[in-house]
Amino acid sequence: MSCSLLEFCRLQELKTVRDYLFLSQIPEPAEEKNPTENELSWDSSDWEATWDGGENKDEGASSATTVEEETTGQRAPWLQDCVVSLSPCSDLLVVAREQKAVFLSAKWRTDDSGREEMTLAVSWTGTLSTDEGECVSSSICIPLASQKRSSTGRPDWTCVVVGFTSGYVRFYTENGVLLLAQLLHEDPVLRLKCRTYEIPRHPGVTEQHEELSILYPAALVTIDGFSLFQSLRACRNQVARATAAGSDVIQPPPLAYKKWGLQDMDTIVDHSSVGVMTLCVFDQMKNASILGGFNASVKGSPPAMSRYVTVGGGPYTGFFYAVEGSSQPLLSHVALAVASKLTSALISAASGWLGWNKHKNEEEALQKQRPKVEPVTPLGIRFGLPDSRRHGESICLSPCNTLAGVTDDFGRVTLLDLARGIAVRMWKGYRDAQLGWLQVPEERGDREFSPSASLPRRHALFLVIYAPRRGILEVWGMQQGPRVGAFTVGKHCRLLYAGYRLMGVNSVTSKGWQLHTQQVCLLDPTTGALRTVNIPFHLALSDKKSERAKDMHLIKRLTTILRSREVEPDILESEAKSVLLDIKHPAIKKQALESLLSNKNAPVSCLTSVTSALNETLKRQDPEEVDEALLQLCSSQLKLLQLYTDIQNLHSGADREARSENQDSLEGIEDELSRVGPTLQRYAQLTARPSVSFAQDSPDSPLPAQAFLSQMECTDDGGLTVTRGSETEWNHLGSFMFWGCLCGKSPPHKVCDTLQQAGISPQQLLSLLLSVWLQREKEVLQKPEEAVRNLHTLLIALSNMEGAVEESWDPQSISPWWQQVRCMCIQSHNAAAALLAAFVAHRAAKASTTSRADSKLQSEWEAVSLELEQWVVCVRQLEDVLVLQTLLLVPPPQGAAGGAAPQCSIKTLLEGGTGGIADSVSKWVFRHNLAPERLKEILQKREDKEAGDQLEQRAGGEGNEQEEEESPEDTDRTAELLVAVCQRFPHSLSPDLLFAHCCWEYVVQWNKDPEEGRYFWLAIEHLKLVSSPHIQLGISAMMWSTFIVKRFSAAAFLTEKVGKAPKDRLCRRDVGMGDKAVTSFLGCCVQLLQILMEADSAVEDVAPPELSAEEAWCGAEGPASLAELALEQRGVHYPLVQHHCLLASLLHAAMTFSLKVKPLSLFDSKGKNAFFRDLMTIQLMPSGDMDPGLVSMRQEFLLRVLTGWVQALVDPSSSAPPPSSGGPKADWWPSLCLELGSLLQVNPDILRRHIVCELYNQGLDLRAEEVMLEVEDKDVLGSQLLVLTGQRLSYSLLHSQSQTQAAMELLARLPPTLCTWLKAMDPSELRCPLVPLPQTSRLVGRLIEILPENHAQYSLALHLLEAVDALTTED
Repeated sequence: MSCSLLEFCRLQELKTVRDYLFLSQIPEPAEEKNPTENELSWDSSDWEATWDGGENKDEGASSATTVEEETTGQRAPWLQDCVVSLSPCSDLLVVAREQKAVFLSAKWRTDDSGREEMTLAVSWTGTLSTDEGECVSSSICIPLASQKRSSTGRPDWTCVVVGFTSGYVRFYTENGVLLLAQLLHEDPVLRLKCRTYEIPRHPGVTEQHEELSILYPAALVTIDGFSLFQSLRACRNQVARATAAGSDVIQPPPLAYKKWGLQDMDTIVDHSSVGVMTLCVFDQMKNASILGGFNASVKGSPPAMSRYVTVGGGPYTGFFYAVEGSSQPLLSHVALAVASKLTSALISAASGWLGWNKHKNEEEALQKQRPKVEPVTPLGIRFGLPDSRRHGESICLSPCNTLAGVTDDFGRVTLLDLARGIAVRMWKGYRDAQLGWLQVPEERGDREFSPSASLPRRHALFLVIYAPRRGILEVWGMQQGPRVGAFTVGKHCRLLYAGYRLMGVNSVTSKGWQLHTQQVCLLDPTTGALRTVNIPFHLALSDKKSERAKDMHLIKRLTTILRSREVEPDILESEAKSVLLDIKHPAIKKQALESLLSNKNAPVSCLTSVTSALNETLKRQDPEEVDEALLQLCSSQLKLLQLYTDIQNLHSGADREARSENQDSLEGIEDELSRVGPTLQRYAQLTARPSVSFAQDSPDSPLPAQAFLSQMECTDDGGLTVTRGSETEWNHLGSFMFWGCLCGKSPPHKVCDTLQQAGISPQQLLSLLLSVWLQREKEVLQKPEEAVRNLHTLLIALSNMEGAVEESWDPQSISPWWQQVRCMCIQSHNAAAALLAAFVAHRAAKASTTSRADSKLQSEWEAVSLELEQWVVCVRQLEDVLVLQTLLLVPPPQGAAGGAAPQCSIKTLLEGGTGGIADSVSKWVFRHNLAPERLKEILQKREDKEAGDQLEQRAGGEGNEQEEEESPEDTDRTAELLVAVCQRFPHSLSPDLLFAHCCWEYVVQWNKDPEEGRYFWLAIEHLKLVSSPHIQLGISAMMWSTFIVKRFSAAAFLTEKVGKAPKDRLCRRDVGMGDKAVTSFLGCCVQLLQILMEADSAVEDVAPPELSAEEAWCGAEGPASLAELALEQRGVHYPLVQHHCLLASLLHAAMTFSLKVKPLSLFDSKGKNAFFRDLMTIQLMPSGDMDPGLVSMRQEFLLRVLTGWVQALVDPSSSAPPPSSGGPKADWWPSLCLELGSLLQVNPDILRRHIVCELYNQGLDLRAEEVMLEVEDKDVLGSQLLVLTGQRLSYSLLHSQSQTQAAMELLARLPPTLCTWLKAMDPSELRCPLVPLPQTSRLVGRLIEILPENHAQYSLALHLLEAVDALTTED
């Protein structure tokens, strides 16, 4: 009801506009021209500009150097240096500076919240000037009306008119295509202004012609709007045709115009063309006598004159009058020369404009370099406002052409009355002000109640002043009205006021049009927002006369009272009553009543009293004068307040029914309750854990009357409907109506009767009742028997209401009433409450069906009904969900992977597809960190029927203890729960499916956090437990392609690139995990590929498993289950899998022992090409004998692996290995290397000999002896070991620190050949030189056994044996 500033559009890419226009002034364009920065990216620059440079703008704005320095940071108000014009339809904005211009066009886009919003985005940029040194000095955008009959007032297109310092005026399309250019005067164009057709509001107003006026320093050119409109349309069509045909555009003929030389005024800077005026006879006589003296003659009819008002200096404002017909429209000499050709031109339009052709054009271009300019028609000033020191800066004409606002260099804004030629008002303190006008029509609603309803609609006029120095936008009522609005808007905005609408409109075509034009727009360059001022009409009315203004004052008073919290209820009531009765205007009275009813501080008694007083007053008035909507609102709100009070009284305990009435017999339900009792007890125990909630959201907090009123609506037929808001509001309302009855504190029948009499539909009441029941599950489970009994009473009462169960319902079909109950139970996540509700509804439906059947059949047969069948299925499903939800609620042990317990309902399980149940249990297994072996143990238990029986007796056992830590007993109970769930879902949770889902869950979690290598290892362990090779094969293949192959290939390429086991940083960069995690990952990859090969081999021998679902859960619709997807997988190509397994093993070994290797280089080109292909495709694999060079590289790598393994055996620093990889100490490395050797065409005997030598080298003689038995080429091994023995002996005799005398003597006794040989040995090659002598003795003994007697070194071995024996005896 007051002034407001509304944003209706936003500019995109404002930074791009600035950078383009100020390109020469940006010192570092490299940074500025980043194409991704087209968003609005100006953070605090304009705030800083406000503080830093706002005050001294006088110097800054004028000096180009300042702009140059500041533009980069966008500190300077750069928009003030540009020529800006906006189309009145707000669909085109032109920003120009010097020679360049940017056109921004309207586009609609959807913002983040889904609302459609209008934006202006750059549609064209370019250079407009064609002559050297000319700059843009003024521009306007003129929308041209469509000529189509179906048009509703939107423009056909918009013409951009630009004036230049050279005197040229050029006309462009929205896309920057030049249509027309004309030199009208050889001075700079100062201002362009336009006037368009306005529908006259009063019969006496002269109809104004459309016109474009162009101001030069001493001349004024006017172009008739109609001829301009036709010329521009013709030019545009001709350009379009020429473009389509690919020919040159033919120069159009010049425009007809009038040109006045404005005399007797020193300087002119702005003008307004007020239009044609006709003097009244008195004014005509007065003027004649003043100008011509006493004897002047007066013409019969007063002449029509065009009036022009200019501002500048000497005088400050000038008024010029040009009598119509005194000047012929000017056509340039070229046009006159070709006027004779006009007829033929119309006949042969194909030859171009007015019959010209290219040759003629070229000749003329040679003749005249510069077109001839027509002379001016002198026009003397009639009168002015002389003020020698004051200089006008701008003038802004009002829409009604009677007033104008003028700004000057003294910081004043002057209001001129144009008819009388005098200043009627002046505002001071508005330096550099920008002006605009707003004309606001009276609202239609106001007219109906005003005394002047029969007269034409009134219009109010407001002057909008933007004062940039103060950063304030003000709105003033005309002519002597007060300031009605003020907004703080920032100091660098531009006020854009067009003052015209569509061109090409007349009194005939505009009928029925809705012209959507903004009168005043404020452009803020800091945010790019375009805002318009919205002013209600009533602000123009003076306070004394306006009832509305008084009403507005009263409503403000009421709002103030309602906001203050300390007001006594009695005072509030009396104040509100007096204000509401004093307000005259029905719309405001309605608004006041609504604000009172929505106030949270007002008590119900006050609301009732005030509303009934207002209702009584309205009823006493004349029915024709009363506003029907207001009366209806009063009566409906009174009815709702009465209902609220009645329900409150019933719950407050003032009225109680006899308790006996409530004792419903619950046969049948009690048996059901005792059957599910233990599970309910365990469920209640698990849900009773403490949780955080807000007090105001608690359903126990009393429902305020305002909330009740906001959710209820009266219908036309006198009934009530409940409007569904948020879930919390809905449950709160339900609690207010029914919770007292469910607790047994309120009389259910009376409550139901009250609600029925109020006219609320039973379906809505049922929905509210069940919402409360399901939402307040914890309270219900505290006393389930009593709550169930009360629910049964309420449900029966609601079912017996009129309109609940249809009279025509046939028990053989499904009843919508009971279907509604089922729907809510099916969708509910509160399993226990839903199950209890289903028990109650099943019994009630059964009773209802039986009674109907009895009335029809009158027989002793039990009625079989489709309805009851649906209930049986629903109850069975809810029991299953309850057991499953109880399991899912079991809290995980502390420190396990967290996350809230998932909520499940029948609906979510059915929508989850056939694998939904296994999926939710697998997530629970993950959260509980249940070991695969432990899960296998539990699943084996379910074969035993006794386990199920035990569960029935024990599941609810011990009362309310809080399980802070998992005791063994809790673990057993959890295991029993899991068994119970598996028994209820024998098909959905068969062991294979559960293990498959657990495997998938773990690999998904690993993929989220690859550093947790344990997850991947556990996934593999679960996969190993899947008994069906078909499922195993499918899951493995899916795991490989979905999660593994990408990281695996990254690890392989990285190792190949660096040529060794990569370091942690590189692993994290390329593979996405640390080096330790990569090692573990590669070990798991080997296992996964081995499982894949084994499963592929076993598939042929076993039939694929049959997948089925439980009878109650056959209706599952959703994504295909994991098992179905696994069975759909095609078979893999075994050699390709083996090929990948080989690479995985090599990579794993390289990472484990930190070896230098280029893994892919160990394969030929066929082998390399086969890697990382789809495992199901048949690839060209390496075959035949491998290149010896490759084989030797492979052999060298395997030997290094074995050396690494032997070193790790005795390395104390290598800690216990993680379970996933086995670590470097694992016993299976030698056998793996031998296996790889056979696949890589490496001689295994070389590997075995290497192991033996390495073990002896390390001093592990016993292990070496075991491996020695498998070596085939004993001769070579003997030679290798002989050297090793010599090294040991050499160390103990020659290099040992503690050389004994006995050792020296022995050395002297040894044969010279042996002595020389020992001295040649290098014991530093031994990793463990200090070996006990008995071990070396045993080794020499083995040597004698291995070497044949004819061996070249046999005698050396015998000498060694003697030496060792001698040493041993010495010791």
